Amino acid sequence: MRDLVKIFKSLGDTNRIRILKMLEVRPLCVCEIREVLQLANSTVSKHLSLLRDSELILDEKQGKWVNYYLNPEINNEYVIRLLPLIQSWLPDDQIIINDNEKVNQVDRITICGG
Repeated sequence: MRDLVKIFKSLGDTNRIRILKMLEVRPLCVCEIREVLQLANSTVSKHLSLLRDSELILDEKQGKWVNYYLNPEINNEYVIRLLPLIQSWLPDDQIIINDNEKVNQVDRITICGG
């Protein structure tokens, strides 16, 4: 039961849902997510930590960047069932649509430095 509660707690925040929906578009670094959400790096990092702890996302260091992406190697039965549902939700939500447009425009080299 502990794993399920952890997952639902991580889903219980608008910004974390927005992050998951953004990661459906492509992997992102903290500064790109910060740029879209207009939050502090520390706040974005905390959200990412909670999503990672619930196994909804993974991260991978690539050079100086840490890329966050949806977990394709799901070992948690709850995540296996929930992640596809989340991906099917909110297709007409204007906030999600706006976020996805921003994700397609945001450039980590421009905003974070190269």
